[in-house]
Amino acid sequence: MGANQLFQMPVIIDKEVAWDKTRTIMSKTDHRGIIEYANEVFSDVCGYEDYELMGQPHSIVRHPDMPKVIFKVLWDNLNQGNNFHAIVKNLAKSGRYYWVVTDFEVTKNETGEVVNIFGKRKAVPNEIIKEHIEPLYKKLLQIEQASGVAYSEKYLIGFLEERKCSYIEFVGQLFAQYEASQGTVNEKKTETIDTSKSFFKRFFLG
Repeated sequence: MGANQLFQMPVIIDKEVAWDKTRTIMSKTDHRGIIEYANEVFSDVCGYEDYELMGQPHSIVRHPDMPKVIFKVLWDNLNQGNNFHAIVKNLAKSGRYYWVVTDFEVTKNETGEVVNIFGKRKAVPNEIIKEHIEPLYKKLLQIEQASGVAYSEKYLIGFLEERKCSYIEFVGQLFAQYEASQGTVNEKKTETIDTSKSFFKRFFLG
């Protein structure tokens, strides 16, 4: 199945994929997001064989519940060569869903253009999804459907300005707060953690 052949979207099933959430999903794409490598975990979780994934856009696993503005902000950062940590709901071949948080390493050529994007993805605790991410993403999606992506982005900007943080810092704070609630990290340390750098470095190396 080549890149010029379209996949039919699976019938949506409101059930989560059962997978080993201690493992890391990895992929490599070109600058357009076309898949050049997917590790065994990626195939196991999404349900596509590696030969089905090669040459396909990474949007093959994009879930319709995801607001487009999150991907707009993500690609704005990646195209500038910046890493970006996003919480994403993905769609498996079975029609089931799985939530991940992203980490990217961008490779540039000698002229500074993005050539490849190496992505790592790990599971997100259900508490973070249910209490914080699903309500926000539902609101963003409603705004997109009513008024377009531009106003969804304006809402997201206002949401983050109210909290005096960037999207990446917001995501980092959610994970740090979750760790503190589970007793896996000292609360005092959580208050001063650099969520955009040290937290994610520790999280994805763990």
